[in-house]
Amino acid sequence: MIIDLRSDTVTKPTPAMHQAMMQAQVGDDVFGEDPSVINLENKCAALLGMEAAVFCPSGTMTNQIGVKINTQPYDEVICYKGSHIYKYEGGGVAGNSLASVRLLDGDRGRISVSEIEQNINNINDAHLPITSVVSLENTVVREAGSYYTLDQIKSISTFARSKGLKMHLDGARLFNALVETRDNAVEYGKYFDTISICLSKGLGAPVGSVLVCKKELEPKARRMRKAFGGGMRQAGFLAAAASYALDHHVERLKEDHARARVLGKTLANLAWVQSVMPVDTNIVIFSVVNTTTPEKILGQLNEHQIKALKFGAQEIRLVTHLDFTDKMLEKTVEVLTKIKA
Repeated sequence: MIIDLRSDTVTKPTPAMHQAMMQAQVGDDVFGEDPSVINLENKCAALLGMEAAVFCPSGTMTNQIGVKINTQPYDEVICYKGSHIYKYEGGGVAGNSLASVRLLDGDRGRISVSEIEQNINNINDAHLPITSVVSLENTVVREAGSYYTLDQIKSISTFARSKGLKMHLDGARLFNALVETRDNAVEYGKYFDTISICLSKGLGAPVGSVLVCKKELEPKARRMRKAFGGGMRQAGFLAAAASYALDHHVERLKEDHARARVLGKTLANLAWVQSVMPVDTNIVIFSVVNTTTPEKILGQLNEHQIKALKFGAQEIRLVTHLDFTDKMLEKTVEVLTKIKA
């Protein structure tokens, strides 16, 4: 039994999802003729209270399209200093959008109105890039799945728009946040110009993300998807899996969160663990003491066929997901408690 806790991207389609994929109606999506893709896009737009959506291969692509269509070259994007769009997308904001970033500290990745206000550039100062977009991440991957509430987002969006700024959301794990806050997903559309959601993480689809956006941005989004090489043809097989995930796998995310909290509590009581970040959703990040290394701990986990990920100089990350069962949790806890640092 291999236990893979490196990421929630490692999930495989369930038998029922396989069946949905095999029964999918397909066409050429670049021509706008794939009924399963059209169904998914309409579903996502309605779910988040927006007018349009574009199916893409990855969350990196949907994020990069979102930044691109909300900026002009030489603009600046405000975001958390550890945000995915900045830290884990290969320098795409600079390369794809010719934009710079203003990095904020945030509270476990959640930036505030006061921080944003202090970092908006003077548009009349030619020395400075033009601040154009505020990008939020929900949940925050670098901060163990911390999340914003809708009230926090409303405050940020209201202020940003009062300053003429656009709003983008990296919602790769948005549904993990929603099952905790119980906020109404459809309200999100009021506060963003573009929203990126992933279906291939906790929701368990094999491939795919969706950029949800205002109707007037859809042509630009589709053009950029093509330019980025994201035009897929009979993509309905993948879209059918994503639709199934939205219909059947959202509420069960709470199970992942519960298992993650058990791991967090276990780690907090181990002598070789220096600290554990608060476990808010399905991501557990912990630091090991200076007398050992992540590599040493990961090596011992691998001996028991448990996979985890080094996430910093002294940090390790565990991510729970659809394919991580109670039996696997029991074994993982047993192995963690027996590790010799």
